[in-house]
Amino acid sequence: NPLADLRTLSTYRWPDPDDERICSLIYRSVEGYNREEQFLCGSHRDTLWEKSYMLVGMENMMCYFHTEPTAAREVLHRIMDFQLGIARHYLSLGVEMVAMGDDLGTQRALLLSPRIINEFFVPEYRRLFDLYKQHGVLVAFHSCGHIEPILDVFMDLGVDILNPIQVSANDLEGLRRKTQGRMALQGGIGSALIMSGPPEAIRCEVRRRVWQLGREGGYFCGPDQGLPFPAEHEQALADAIDEFGRYPLQFPPLE
Repeated sequence: NPLADLRTLSTYRWPDPDDERICSLIYRSVEGYNREEQFLCGSHRDTLWEKSYMLVGMENMMCYFHTEPTAAREVLHRIMDFQLGIARHYLSLGVEMVAMGDDLGTQRALLLSPRIINEFFVPEYRRLFDLYKQHGVLVAFHSCGHIEPILDVFMDLGVDILNPIQVSANDLEGLRRKTQGRMALQGGIGSALIMSGPPEAIRCEVRRRVWQLGREGGYFCGPDQGLPFPAEHEQALADAIDEFGRYPLQFPPLE
């Protein structure tokens, strides 16, 4: 946490998105890319909130929103300056979609209040979203945990695909009802179930979620977390998605 003491903020040396040690990796990664066969996607992993607490410390950053709001805003603004620089490299290569993400939810509630998210984060997110939207680039956003209270924030920003819609932390029926036709969903199959199995239970869960979340379109079925699942269970998941993820969808049996 190099910025745990905000007195060092004025002398902190921020990374340069045009530094060859950073941006050259982007250009090397598309060597051999065939636009006719592959979909080009950029990544802004740990986009803003997570970058900020890596620099400042999570507890510190939470406090600074209240005790040092000007400095907190500067940290977020400088982080987003870097992300915008990276975005310009992606755009020069013609990316069709970008992945962003910040874990904003806990198992039962938001990690930060809606007020903090709207006052501190949304203006900075909007800078990056607007740049991509001006170029017709799709945006996929990852946020673990309970995120129902800020669904409107995601939709207003222009999120095209929301991931991972964690089943243990959200009312997926209500989440789908609110987002249908406005934002696609990705995930929805509990990682605990995929880890423990058995395969038949995974199959039944896929059938249920595909109907619940995908019967009107806009759903990419998959795990709600990426984990080293048993190979047999991963195969059961893939087979079930292949079996039930085709229109017309099959209504699941009544429980």
